Order: sequence, then structure tokens, then C-alpha cells
Amino acid sequence: MKNKKKIMLISSVGGHLTQLMQLQPLVEEYDYHLVTEKTEVTKKMADRYQMSFLVYGARNYLFRYFFKFSYNVFKSLFLFICERPNVVITTGTHTAVPMCYIAKLFRKKVVYIESFAKTNSPTLSGRMVYPIADLFIVQWESMLTHYPKAVHGGSIY
Repeated sequence: MKNKKKIMLISSVGGHLTQLMQLQPLVEEYDYHLVTEKTEVTKKMADRYQMSFLVYGARNYLFRYFFKFSYNVFKSLFLFICERPNVVITTGTHTAVPMCYIAKLFRKKVVYIESFAKTNSPTLSGRMVYPIADLFIVQWESMLTHYPKAVHGGSIY
């Protein structure tokens, strides 16, 4: 039997995770692992999905955020080494950016899907990942002005 490709799906909680979960029927044929921030809602998801958690880190307290972000970078590296995905797929945000760079460091593919909510301006994480993404997907045609090498994939909802 041929080995399945390993896919890592990563995003922050909330709308980004909701969008990422829309891809679940497409990735079921692969060996996938989900990574998101740990909250009361996402802890319950671990009963249904193979997943790992990063520390939730909102940017409204910059001093605390720096330490949480640093911890998440090292944990992302640990998770990447343990899971050894062939592809990292993300809908963003700050939680996912380090994992994308780690994937590129290990010469793996990065697929970034810009947020459905962004119709006229790019996200910070999108701007950071765009230069290294193997496939960058926007959900609105208007976003191609910000990401000229992107693919307009339409809505994932």
C-alpha cells in the first residue's frame, strides 16, 4: 500500500479555524494533523480529530504576547519534526506564520488561503507568507491586486 501524503492544517481559533475546517472533506484521503490554539472549544475537537495545540495568544498585551509567540515558535518546530508533513495548509494568522517558515526551511510545500473576510486589503500574515508560499489562494478576485501571483479559488464556505 502506498503511503499517504502527510498534511498539516494550522490556523488560529475563530473564523480562521472555521474556514480551515471547511477543507476537511478534501483532506480526509490524506494523513492529516490539525494544529490550532488551545481554548475550551478546540479542546473538545480533539475527540474527533488528530490535533495539537499552541498557546492562545492575542496581541492586545504585547509583553505577554512576545513570550507566548516565542513559545509557539519552538512548539511549532517540535510539532513539525514529530509530524513530518509534506504540506502545510493554513488560513492564517500569527499562529501559523512560524509553521510556514519552518516548512520552507525543511523544503516542504506551503499553501496559504487568505481570509474570506479580506476583500480589499491583505492580512499581515498573508503579506508575511506570500513570498514563500508555493500556492497562495485568495477568495475574492479583488485581492489579486495585492497578491498578483495568487490563485483566485473562490469561497471555501
